[in-house]
Amino acid sequence: MTNADFTSSTAPADVVRRQYLASAAGDLEALRATLAPDVEWTEMAGFPLAGTYRTPDGVTAGVMERLGKEWDDWTAHDDTYVVDGENVVVLARYTAANKATGKPIDVRVAHAFVVRGGRIVRFEQFVDTAKVRDATA
Repeated sequence: MTNADFTSSTAPADVVRRQYLASAAGDLEALRATLAPDVEWTEMAGFPLAGTYRTPDGVTAGVMERLGKEWDDWTAHDDTYVVDGENVVVLARYTAANKATGKPIDVRVAHAFVVRGGRIVRFEQFVDTAKVRDATA
C-alpha cells in the first residue's frame, strides 16, 4: 500500500492507525478528520479525564488538549490490532510524565473502536486507572 492509499483508506484499522499517528504528532486537525461528526469517545471511569466526549472538537478539546496541558510527552504506543469488521481493538501502552508531579507512567491499555464509513464512531478506553492516578499525586 502506498502512503497515498493509506491516507485515504477507509479500512477500519487504517483509520484507527491514522488517529494514533495524528495524536502522536500533535496534529489535532488530522485527528479530528478520523472522527465521525457524532463520535462518542469514552475515557474509563477512574481515569483523570473520565467521561464521554462527543463531536471531533469535543474529543480534541476535552481529551487531547487537556492531556497536553497536564502531561509531558503523552503518547499512546499502539502495537497489536485485532480487527473484526468495523470493530478494532488495539493493545497499546501509554507513556508520559505528569507536569505537576514529574512522575512518569508506563501503563498498558486497550482501546476499542468502531469505524463506519471511514470514520471512528465510537471509542472506549480500558486502562489501569490507579497507575495513572498515582502519577498525579
